[in-house]
Amino acid sequence: MAAYGLYTHIASNRRRSVALLVGLFFLVYLMVFAGALVAEGMMSDAPLGELVSRARYDFVAALPFATIGTAIWIIVAYKFHQRMIDALTGGHDVSRADQPRLYNLLENLCISRGIPMPKLKLVDSSALNAFATGMTEQQYAISVTTGLLSKLNDAELEAVLAHELTHIRNGDVRMMVVAMVIAGVISFLSELFFRLLFRGGVRVSGGSSDRKGGGGAILIGVALVAVAWLLSLVIRFALSRSREFLADAGAVELTKNPDAMIKALRKIEGRGELPEATSAVMEMCIDNPREGFADLFATHPSIDRRVSALVRYAGGHDPGPLSPVATDDALPEDAPAPYVPKRQPLPGGPWAPLPDTPAGAR
Repeated sequence: MAAYGLYTHIASNRRRSVALLVGLFFLVYLMVFAGALVAEGMMSDAPLGELVSRARYDFVAALPFATIGTAIWIIVAYKFHQRMIDALTGGHDVSRADQPRLYNLLENLCISRGIPMPKLKLVDSSALNAFATGMTEQQYAISVTTGLLSKLNDAELEAVLAHELTHIRNGDVRMMVVAMVIAGVISFLSELFFRLLFRGGVRVSGGSSDRKGGGGAILIGVALVAVAWLLSLVIRFALSRSREFLADAGAVELTKNPDAMIKALRKIEGRGELPEATSAVMEMCIDNPREGFADLFATHPSIDRRVSALVRYAGGHDPGPLSPVATDDALPEDAPAPYVPKRQPLPGGPWAPLPDTPAGAR
């Protein structure tokens, strides 16, 4: 189940990123044609075939502008996506002086594998979550919430950081950012389209427009926009759910501590909601607890399935779902200097303490 260095997975993610960018242009062109078709239907009551021909001519004329506009959008997202995400989540850069514990854990992981250290960001939120962002080595960053920092002990926090480092190494982060750009473009164009359509007081039934082709052209245009929007969701849904399993496995390979990864997941379970973050940002987090229709296409497997995989393939031990009280024993603010986080002995397995062995000994 080792994931770190899976070159086939990395190569696959690179191909998917390119395919997603090509798909973005296709969806934009589809929406441009739909807009041209609706515009022709609103302005004329000619037969449907003639309106489609006119819309095709309008589409060809608008093609260079659509291409340039999409390219500019991608460039802006490439340059400023981190600032946009920080604006939504409230993330800010931290240094060793600001967060020595967090900084040292990440630095040690990077040094152990010769990995360039990404930027470190802190999100002021009681939620327990973390995520990685960036498109290039210079842009990569790992964001951690203050809630996660306060509730996890060093071993658990190290496992979470190793999970996010694996996402960066495997190319998952770049692919998710590209998918987020696609979702943003299509959502923006869809909303703009329908606002203009309904504010114009369009009627697709009754009158001469239906007897000719105007109403039909408008209906086809609306259907094409709906198809483009659904395809943008399918793209997000099609992203491999295995990426989280692989990142969990990569964390275990880096830390050699499956129990820490399992305990971290159990503490995070159901406590990772970032209220101000969009659905696209939540998709990038270590856990996305959102439910309902808005997140019907979420790409995260359940915590239970991820823990089961770690127990089965990495020899870890599952303490089961943790109550809120159980997450409060990591780092009490009033703890004395020699305080040691509480640990429950777990029977069996190579990582469990031996009988009559002090806690923490191996």
